Amino acid sequence: MGRIIGIDLGTTNSCVAVLEGGEPVVIHNQEGGRTTPSMVSWNAEGEVVVGATSKRQMVTNPRRTVFGVKRLIGHKRNDGGIDALAAGLPYAVVAAKNGDAWVEIDGTPRSPQEVSAHVLAKMRKVAEDYLGQAITEAVITVPAYFDDVQRQATKDAGAIAGLTVRAILNEPTAAALAYGVHHEVNQRVAVFDLGGGTFDISILAIENGVFEVLATNGDTGLGGDDFDRAIIDLLAAEFRASADIDLTADAVALQRLKEAAERAKIELSSSMTTDINLPFIAAGAAGPIHLMRELGRGELERACRALLDRLEAPSRQALSDAHCTAADIDAVILVGGMTRMPAVQERVVELFGRAPSKNVNPDEIVAMGAAVHSGIMGGELQEVVLLDVTPHDLGVRVAGDKMSVVIPSNTSIPTRERKVFATTEDNQTFVAIEIYQGGSEVASKNRRLGRFVLGDLRAAPRGAVRVEVSFTMDADGILHVDATEVGTGKQAKVTIEAAGGLAPGEIERLRAEHA
Repeated sequence: MGRIIGIDLGTTNSCVAVLEGGEPVVIHNQEGGRTTPSMVSWNAEGEVVVGATSKRQMVTNPRRTVFGVKRLIGHKRNDGGIDALAAGLPYAVVAAKNGDAWVEIDGTPRSPQEVSAHVLAKMRKVAEDYLGQAITEAVITVPAYFDDVQRQATKDAGAIAGLTVRAILNEPTAAALAYGVHHEVNQRVAVFDLGGGTFDISILAIENGVFEVLATNGDTGLGGDDFDRAIIDLLAAEFRASADIDLTADAVALQRLKEAAERAKIELSSSMTTDINLPFIAAGAAGPIHLMRELGRGELERACRALLDRLEAPSRQALSDAHCTAADIDAVILVGGMTRMPAVQERVVELFGRAPSKNVNPDEIVAMGAAVHSGIMGGELQEVVLLDVTPHDLGVRVAGDKMSVVIPSNTSIPTRERKVFATTEDNQTFVAIEIYQGGSEVASKNRRLGRFVLGDLRAAPRGAVRVEVSFTMDADGILHVDATEVGTGKQAKVTIEAAGGLAPGEIERLRAEHA
C-alpha cells in the first residue's frame, strides 16, 4: 500500500503532513515554507502558478489571481452572502450553467473545485518530493460545518488533482487528534477553529484512545477574510471621504488594500499600533494621492466588534448540544491564524473561563491531525479510534414546506436511518422526494441537496404502495440513498438529481487535463 498524506486545504493557506514512525511531520514546500498560500494565478501566457509564486503577483495580476475560493465551493451564485463576498474580490464570480458560483478568468469560467485541485496538486507534489515516491491517496480536511454539497465538492477537487480521497475529516476533529495523541490523560476538549474563511467549534471527549465528538457548530461565513474586509472598508471609507475616490472599484488598489489590511492585522496581534503606507494608491486632479495612517489595536477591535460577537452563539450552542458547561472543559485548543488576535483569545477566555492551550501551532495542527488519521486508516495507529458527528439536520421536505428530520445534527457517523413514504395517487409508478440539510423547520430555508426519484413502482390504489428510503451518512459526512418497496422487497431504482456540483464526465475531463 502507498503512503497516505494528510492535507489541510485552507482558505488562506494549505499544509501537508505525513506520518513518520508514528509521528505526524509537516512537510516543507519547495520554497522552504511549512504552509503554502491557497492562491492560484493564470499568467499572461496562460500558465498556472500556485502558492507563494501566485501571491507575489496578486497586485500586478489581480484579475487572474484567485484566493479564498474555499468560500465559494459548494455554493450557488445566488446564495446569501455571495454578492457581498464577490464585491470585495478583484476577480469575477459568475453563475455556472447549473447556478453554481464559479470564478471567471479571461472570459473562461472555472469551478472552485478546479481551482482547489491546483492547490491540492501542489500539496501532492510537495509530499512526493519529500517522500521520493508517487502519492495517490490523501485525507483532506474541511470545516466541521461544511454541508454535504461542500464535502462532495472538496472530494471532487481531490479527484481532479489525481488523488483518491480516503477520508474527508473535520478540521476541529483533526486538531483534536493531533493534540490528543500525545496527551494520555482522559479529558474534554473544545477546539476553537477560526481560519481564513470559516469558524468551527467542536466539543470532544478523549478517553483511552477513543476520540468522540460530542457536538459541533459553527459559521461558514466568518473568518479572517472578514476581519481583513473590516480594515479595507475602514480605509476605503476614509479615503472616499477625503479624496472622493472609491479604491474598491480599482482591482489593483483593492489588492494593495487587502495586502496592507492583512499585514496590519497580523502586526496588531503583537503591537499596539502599526503604520499603513500605500504611496500612489490613486491619482487625482492635482496628481498622485497617497494613503498613510497609523492604525491602533483598539481601532481594529472596534471595527471588528460585530465579527467578534458572532463567535459566541455557535460556541454556546456546541456546549449545550454536548450537554456540558464551560466548567466541564479541560482544555481549549486554538486552530487557525485568526486565533492569534488578542481580542479573539479574550473572547475564548470569556466563553470558556480558561486560557487556551498555547502548545500547538494553529497553522499546522490540522494537517498533522489529518496525517494521524491517515495512520489510523492505514493501520499504523491501531490504538486510536475516532467517532465523529454530522453537523446538520438531514431530512425530507413534506407538505407545507416543512422539514421532516431523518438524521438529526450531532448524530454519530457513520449512521443509517430509514423512513417510509406512500403513494398519494392511484396507479402512481414513482415517488419524488426532495432532501434538505439544515437547522430550519422550513425546508426551503435549508440547503437543498437533491431530488430523489424512486421509479418502477407497481401500479396500485393510492397509499397501497409504500417505499422505505434509507439514508446513510458515511464517515465523511456525505449522504447515500437506497430504497426498497415495502412488502415485495423489490429494490426501487433511485435516480439522484443533484442540486449542483460537477458531473462525473466533467471531473474526468479536468483530471485528464491535470495529469
